[in-house]
Amino acid sequence: MDPVITVGLDGSAESRTAALWAAREAALRHRTLRMLHAWILLSVPEKPATDGTAGSDRNYWAKRIVDGAQLDVHQRFPELPVVGDIAAEDPGPALVAACAESEMLVLGSRGMSPIRAFFLGDIGLYVVARADRPVVLVRAQEDLPEDTPRDAAAAGPPPAAEGAVVLCLGLHGPCEDLFAFAFDIAARRGATLHAVHGRSLPAQAYAPWGVDPDVAEELAADARGALGDAVHPWRERFPEVRVRESVYLESPARAVAQAAAGAGLLVVGRRRRRPALTPAIGPVLQSALHHAPCPVAVAPHD
Repeated sequence: MDPVITVGLDGSAESRTAALWAAREAALRHRTLRMLHAWILLSVPEKPATDGTAGSDRNYWAKRIVDGAQLDVHQRFPELPVVGDIAAEDPGPALVAACAESEMLVLGSRGMSPIRAFFLGDIGLYVVARADRPVVLVRAQEDLPEDTPRDAAAAGPPPAAEGAVVLCLGLHGPCEDLFAFAFDIAARRGATLHAVHGRSLPAQAYAPWGVDPDVAEELAADARGALGDAVHPWRERFPEVRVRESVYLESPARAVAQAAAGAGLLVVGRRRRRPALTPAIGPVLQSALHHAPCPVAVAPHD
């Protein structure tokens, strides 16, 4: 199979925005965009539909979801090769299988309202926890002006590369695939790569009057050295990429949320092999998925 970027569609505003984001990425990489809608209740008609209506074709609405997203993409990326696909499968396993055949999988992610921000969605969580290739979650545009046409609101804004690619690093082990993905996507976009490391202050950093500045600076210097050592080989491999490095002396989950403000893309890693009885999605990744206002790329690595 030729290299493709796959976007999962469910008819929501979020998935249509994800389709435009995926189309832009496919155009940057000169890849085909595959648009997939999976629904386990799809049926195989005994004979072709005669008039293409909901009454004559039991899969009419599934086809309409894919066709509508294809139209959105074609209007903005007329030269991009696009293929539509519908699958009579459970969406979770279907998307994981599609991801294994793709350079990356792009999905819509729910909005940022106080309640909805805590619910990524069962399918998104299922896929992120199991995918072996990068998965990007994209939110629909919010807070649109009152005079924004409904079609434009549903489709979302034109995908843009504004803002840095923020790479969140734990520095607890090798993560070559994570570095490779983040630096490659920053190079393709001509974007700054902002490498971020969060480190909580230990108990000995606190004094009765607050944080001991000498201890804090010692810890910060150690963290900056470790971050610089980790990033240095990748600066040499990608000399064209502008790189910033930042250390936050706070919990990694809070550091991720803080660094994501104003970013064009947040890149977070997920280890393929985790200790037994630990969740597949840790607290830092949870924070990124639920609270980052920008698209979030989850890159699995060893």
